[in-house]
Amino acid sequence: MFPILQIGPLAVRTSGLLLLLGAYLGLSLAERRLPKNGPTADQLYNLVFLCLFSGVVGARLAFAFQNPNLFRTAPLNLLSTDPTLLDPFAGFATALLTALIYGQRRGLSLLPTLDALTPALAVMAVFISLANLASGKAFGTPTSLPWGIELWGAKRHPVQVYESIATGIILAWIWRKAGSALPPGRLFLLFVSASAGARLFLEAWRGDSALLPGGVRTAQVLAWGVLAVSLWVLNRQQSHPPRPAKKQPDTPVEG
Repeated sequence: MFPILQIGPLAVRTSGLLLLLGAYLGLSLAERRLPKNGPTADQLYNLVFLCLFSGVVGARLAFAFQNPNLFRTAPLNLLSTDPTLLDPFAGFATALLTALIYGQRRGLSLLPTLDALTPALAVMAVFISLANLASGKAFGTPTSLPWGIELWGAKRHPVQVYESIATGIILAWIWRKAGSALPPGRLFLLFVSASAGARLFLEAWRGDSALLPGGVRTAQVLAWGVLAVSLWVLNRQQSHPPRPAKKQPDTPVEG
């Protein structure tokens, strides 16, 4: 694991650096596959920047509200780069609200915008798994297999590597699909269903899974739900394709 990257006198968190690199590469690829009737490249960049900025601010303020003692004695912690001082749920909610407000004000259509973001999301999925590998998070269960890795006092399944391979395959598939003509929202739904299926399968080797009563893994239950809904919507979309707009009759020219 490489949690810290030493660059001269600077100590940089490798996971954070990988996430920034993933965001940059993801947006660069998404810009090349912008769907028709979707956001422009500038709108896409602005949307992502505003969501990231508002999400980080919202996550930090929510964490500070829940843990005031940590910031009352050291207010500069509000500017800390430590990701453990963030509330991820509050950050996601703030980013989502920002996206809705920005999209409404710019008149962006929901489904083409989701399709435009899909290649960037697919790239980020790959880099999130790499960031987990660098930091040691999202570790696997103990194993005696020869490709296990030593982590947290045991030889474990390299789940982060499994996830990197799976998300890489999904990215390659989505990239090919992004170059073809698809109904609005189809590309995003394909990505969501493939990601949910991968999570459902790979979660079995996670060693840090949250468990429900009876030992059921919470992430697998959520993945089942997301997969079922996305496949249902895909099937409904295919069974009921949008009707083409009726061609207006030509108005005779009076002469």
